[in-house]
Amino acid sequence: MKDLKESFPIQVAEYAVQHNLENLPAFRWWVAETLKRRTRIIKAMKTHYLKRTHKYGIQLPKSVEEAYEIDRQTGTDLWHQAILKEMKNNTIAFRFLEEGEQTPVGSQWIPFHMIFNVKCDFTRKARFVAGGHWTDAPAQITYSSVVTRDSVRITFLITALNDLDILAADVGNAYLQAPVREKVHTTAGHEFGPINVGKTVIVIRAMYGLKTSGAAWHAKLSETLQSMEFKPSYADPNVWYKPAVKHNGSEYYQYILVYVEDILSYSRQANVYHDYYTKSISPQGGSNLTKGLSRSQD
Repeated sequence: MKDLKESFPIQVAEYAVQHNLENLPAFRWWVAETLKRRTRIIKAMKTHYLKRTHKYGIQLPKSVEEAYEIDRQTGTDLWHQAILKEMKNNTIAFRFLEEGEQTPVGSQWIPFHMIFNVKCDFTRKARFVAGGHWTDAPAQITYSSVVTRDSVRITFLITALNDLDILAADVGNAYLQAPVREKVHTTAGHEFGPINVGKTVIVIRAMYGLKTSGAAWHAKLSETLQSMEFKPSYADPNVWYKPAVKHNGSEYYQYILVYVEDILSYSRQANVYHDYYTKSISPQGGSNLTKGLSRSQD
């Protein structure tokens, strides 16, 4: 219990409240203060976000309407293009209700909002995020683990000893590759286009912001790796391994390390897996994997 409180204080406190355990001796002195600290942190983050109006000297909009207004004032369409790119990537995540169709039974309405940012090369970026805080805590487990730092270090050592290649990849729009686990819908805003404003939209993919999206993506990626005959390590379930044979006939293990949507692949044929990931993880074509690391003998 001590280790749980130290590692996951907020989750343990919320669990205690949901299951009416907060008045037990082990929780009475601790739950209330932990939840107060959570509220203070969230409030501080919201205040910081609202106060930050510029980045790299570029004005940051706080809504889609404000983004369009900034484009109009500056005579550009940079924010508009960022919104279009994000909504194009999110196409597979939504389904519009047909005329006369009712919302699914048990579906809950939640808000969505756009988060805006400016990259270091001044490229405008928009991220469409679900208001997952509106939904009740789901009954199923939402925890999604990541590879440990020690596992990465050990695997780098194994790579050097076995003369393997390394491929670093990022799964673009990773959560969208997994089906949604929650029954939610929203109302289309201006980001969906002027002809769709006001329409009811059913969420069918694990959107960023939903409580279960991390676990849904983890399960989707695990399913894909298992289909490639990889097995999770007993010591670290985010280290996947598979026996292989080099061209000279010597045997070795291929490894894949997973940190949410970031992947490290250790193999003599890492580039082959790059192409396989792209086809297997996202049959809809929404995934974007890019190589970014090569091993050095120095």
